Amino acid sequence: MNANEVINMMDAKYALFGLFFAFNNRLQTVGDMFYEEITCKQFFLLACMNLYPDEAPTANELAKTMGTTRQNVKEILSSLEKKEMIYFGQNENDKRKRPVYLTEKTKQIAGKYIEKETEFMNRLYDGVSEEEAKIVYNLISKIEDNLKNIEEDFKK
Repeated sequence: MNANEVINMMDAKYALFGLFFAFNNRLQTVGDMFYEEITCKQFFLLACMNLYPDEAPTANELAKTMGTTRQNVKEILSSLEKKEMIYFGQNENDKRKRPVYLTEKTKQIAGKYIEKETEFMNRLYDGVSEEEAKIVYNLISKIEDNLKNIEEDFKK
């Protein structure tokens, strides 16, 4: 069944809800085939680390950025540490906080995939304009904000 058949069978919002799950599964499957050294989730964590250029992030900060639990991030970090792709530092002001740093090995692996990543992104967004990408990004951001509000309500 293709996307047009699904959208004609049900309310668009329900169809979009289901599409999020199917898309996530497919993205993870393809992503896991992409890299030899790491999984798609590990790649996402490493990419999120680049959002902290001034100070190395902690597991808690990465969990918030990734939209997942601290425990999930700790599992991913543990796996990356075993692969010698990250290491934990010490925070002088708070010994409980352990900043996460990329290793030289990770930087070398990243260089290995630059061209392949560019080709993948070009293929992924083939036929999608910059304006369309911005519209979808804004839409999903609004839905994510709503989801955060729902999550807060459940925590109360």
